[in-house]
Amino acid sequence: MTEDVTAIDTTPEPVDGLDEWRTYDEFAAGIDTYRLPSTDLGGTSLVLALDDGQTLSLRFGPSTDSGTGRVEWSGLGAAGTDPYDAVAVRDDVVFLNLPLTSREREALTVVFSTATHRAVVVRSRIAPEAVEGTPQVGQEFWAATTDAGPATGEVPGPSRDLIGKRNVYRYSPHHLYEHVYVSSQRYAWQCLEGVQRGHGDMDLSTVWKFADGLYLFCFREFRIAVASVWLHDLGYQLRTTGIFLGLNGEGASEHSRAGGHIYPLGTVSYPDAQPV
Repeated sequence: MTEDVTAIDTTPEPVDGLDEWRTYDEFAAGIDTYRLPSTDLGGTSLVLALDDGQTLSLRFGPSTDSGTGRVEWSGLGAAGTDPYDAVAVRDDVVFLNLPLTSREREALTVVFSTATHRAVVVRSRIAPEAVEGTPQVGQEFWAATTDAGPATGEVPGPSRDLIGKRNVYRYSPHHLYEHVYVSSQRYAWQCLEGVQRGHGDMDLSTVWKFADGLYLFCFREFRIAVASVWLHDLGYQLRTTGIFLGLNGEGASEHSRAGGHIYPLGTVSYPDAQPV
């Protein structure tokens, strides 16, 4: 007697649009759905002393009825009055972003602690022209201290702690991404859900440790003009808060907020030779 066996097709379903690389504004739409709520810094001020001797001064005005606020700032060779967005990622740690309107194609991001008075400053800037093989959005980093009290604890700086980690990030019901941190300079990503589903790449990245379980993670993409700044809380919260700066489909600069939940998948340990 011959057994009747029905073959099961295990071929993955085709994904539409793999040949069409999505623009920054297409994939960023709604990526802040699960972001932590904003916090109001109105009526406060902060002066940051950067590790190269520069200062960055911030004075926050009152929030409007719509909940948005503005900040007068000066430092890094410039000054202006711009909108700001702040998130209390922990009771004593604030993620602050200035999506600059006074300076086109630029953003300032500050992470600071009200307990240790340590800070990190990131400046993201879109270059005037694209250069093949180089991300069009560049980033600069400074460790800093605030004028709110004497600095204590470890100085924030570059970290290798994420190398080998593999996490999934859920930003909304329609945004699910996987990250693999492969070295001190690069990470790999793929979209599991969303308009970029099936797309992935390996891009330049920078990781700084800010405090126990808190890591600043920044990436700069090659294929499209976009960069991002994130603060990963890999402690009990397993949350991430971030921003994007890039060129949209019309070629204009655009700022976006982002945030969501972190789901660790595992960690690889290298037995002998280590990544850069």
